[in-house]
Amino acid sequence: MRRASARVRRGSSVGADAHTPLMWTFDGPFSLCLADVESTLRRAIVQLDDVSALALALDMSLPALAARVAAGDRIQPDWHTFLARLSRYGLPSPLRVRHRSEPGPLATLLIVYRS
Repeated sequence: MRRASARVRRGSSVGADAHTPLMWTFDGPFSLCLADVESTLRRAIVQLDDVSALALALDMSLPALAARVAAGDRIQPDWHTFLARLSRYGLPSPLRVRHRSEPGPLATLLIVYRS
């Protein structure tokens, strides 16, 4: 019996839908979260193999951010450096940042592959 062949995108698992949004959450010190977001984004770009069709959103929890500021985390220098590093990836549109008022993880990265 022959099995029907299926086309699989490089870096994806069999049966994975290329149009399913990818989501990760990050918590911890602000600079470490931003470094993890960048690392995760870089890996996703390599797996999807097409930066021109990505739409990105980063949700930031304001209560978690306030807790980081109260703990002494520096926000502005790290945020500016993070945005400068992201500009090197050639994203088709800038990172969209949304602010959440509910508590939770500091950052949630959402990547949508548009065809």
